[in-house]
Amino acid sequence: MSENNGLPLDGVRVVEFTHMVMGPTCGMILADLGAEVIKVEPPGGDKTRSLPGLGIGFFRSFNRNKKSVVLDIQTPEGLASARELIGASDVLIENFRPGLMERLGLGHEALSRDFPRLITVSHKGFLPGPYENRLALDEVVQNMAGLTYMTGPPGRPLRAGSSVNDIMGGMFGAIGVLAALRERERTGRGQAIQSALFENCCLLAAQHMQQFQMTGEVPPPFPARVSAWSVYDTFEVAGGDQLFIGAVSDKQFLALCGVLGRDDLAGDPDLATNTQRVARRPALLAELGRTLRAHAIDALCERLQAAGLPYARVVRPDQLVADEHLLQSGGLVPMVTDDGDTTQVVLLPLLMGGRRPGVRHPLAAVGEHTEEVLGRRTPSPRASPNASPQSA
Repeated sequence: MSENNGLPLDGVRVVEFTHMVMGPTCGMILADLGAEVIKVEPPGGDKTRSLPGLGIGFFRSFNRNKKSVVLDIQTPEGLASARELIGASDVLIENFRPGLMERLGLGHEALSRDFPRLITVSHKGFLPGPYENRLALDEVVQNMAGLTYMTGPPGRPLRAGSSVNDIMGGMFGAIGVLAALRERERTGRGQAIQSALFENCCLLAAQHMQQFQMTGEVPPPFPARVSAWSVYDTFEVAGGDQLFIGAVSDKQFLALCGVLGRDDLAGDPDLATNTQRVARRPALLAELGRTLRAHAIDALCERLQAAGLPYARVVRPDQLVADEHLLQSGGLVPMVTDDGDTTQVVLLPLLMGGRRPGVRHPLAAVGEHTEEVLGRRTPSPRASPNASPQSA
């Protein structure tokens, strides 16, 4: 057994030609699950390593547990080395602009003639169709698929505060790899997988699309929506702190009234049911808001917790670095970075057999594993055209 301690993808080799977020997320998931993931970087390294501003955390967040090899695939020598490496791998991941891998002779059709067991994963802006040659970014598809419209207040579209489609697109790429590896056990052949930002975002908007088809009415943006529950909002409490509180049943509403000392609201016959409360929602929220502004957040959270009510402080990302649950549950762990420092990284949000797939290696420096990987001259049977079907 290898250094991966029996992780489910131990023995699977992945070669990754990616940058930014979507492709690297796919590779990170496979690496966390035990695959040997070899990230091919251009001379000087992936430019994602040195992004400023909101992009500064991209590389560290989505490239753990990988090896780094430097190749210039724009040169004949680099391209030949890349092809040799691909032939010794189970999976190829890429997220270059449309057509680039094909022009280099590294598209699935060309590769599968020599390596029929190879699984390729292309992360693009769009699946094949009228839009397929357009360049896309997360924010582009958020606008195209209704997410910015649904997130911001009326007339003020607002992108989600994270690279949601890039991350989820990488997740769907990884799901495709897992399914393709399973199918290869049966057929002995690999296949081409595509994951795309636009289609991913359309899935995020699917509930609103269905809402329109069922009602014939255009769904309003979330800030202007008609809530299904009377108390389901963010309130300002003492000191200017903000707290979300939800009371989604009659029992929870009575419990909230008890926490706030508002027996008058609990006993009001016009507020006896959720339907009645929704009809009076603006006035009810205003009344609760006045009461809540007199409550300090720490004591209030303790009482809400004791009453079994849903609540949440409005938390900034910097505060999550010290979150007690993330730390004590093992979801936030140290990783040695490529410059020798240590940072805290968020693990995959799942348990497997009671354990979290974790950080196994320091973040690779540019080209750290070039000699190790390219020095291997023993052919691998994984993608060989003469290899017999075998389990991944």
